[in-house]
Amino acid sequence: MEASAKTVSARNGSVNEDWTVVVPRRGRGRKRTNPLVQTREPLPQKPIPWSPTDFEVNSLRESKLMQKMELCMKKLETSQFFLTLLDQIESQEISNNLQKVLGSDSNMQMVIYGIGSIESYENPRLQLSLALLLKRKFTWIGGIEVFDPVLSSTESQVLEVLGCSVLSIDEQGRRKAQKPTMFFMPHCEAELYDNLLEENLRVGLLKNIVLFGNSFDNYEQYASQFKNSVVALSRHIFLGP
Repeated sequence: MEASAKTVSARNGSVNEDWTVVVPRRGRGRKRTNPLVQTREPLPQKPIPWSPTDFEVNSLRESKLMQKMELCMKKLETSQFFLTLLDQIESQEISNNLQKVLGSDSNMQMVIYGIGSIESYENPRLQLSLALLLKRKFTWIGGIEVFDPVLSSTESQVLEVLGCSVLSIDEQGRRKAQKPTMFFMPHCEAELYDNLLEENLRVGLLKNIVLFGNSFDNYEQYASQFKNSVVALSRHIFLGP
């Protein structure tokens, strides 16, 4: 791989998630389905147009969802998990590596894939709250783009109100990072990560990517046990430095 990686992780028992930030280093509610276990058909190879399957924004649902998001952000902002994560990101080593990715740019775009239904489940709301709080804290985080095929019209409207842009294309993870970009993917399948890495590896753009998501070590352990799984076939996430 063209760039080695610096990894920082934190844990919050109330969220029951492991979070990992991977930075290129020059030189070297209900629980959602386990992202290591994928039973659906493989992702299409090309981006496809997308829009919510429902067409009506429900104002009452929108108001209730906004209230849930506000409460969720307040809860997360004072949590030990968030304070620990801030300390790690602000460490000298991580700050230096982030600056290398930024280069002469003043900020990096954030792209959120696979956020899930923020109306139905708390974990997606926590993940979105974390992204919004990080943007509030760090001036180097620019605009936020969001996509998940399960998003409803009401959820899309709330995301827009919160300052995010909802993509109208299902990119299948194949976004070329032409400029510094943080990909926020804390609960995505291995195949989505693999698409992202493949798309950028072949055009030499890995140096522009910061990944915030699952530890690839977990995928590798799963792949070693289930050698014919979709995870095992996602070869780009197992490439060494």
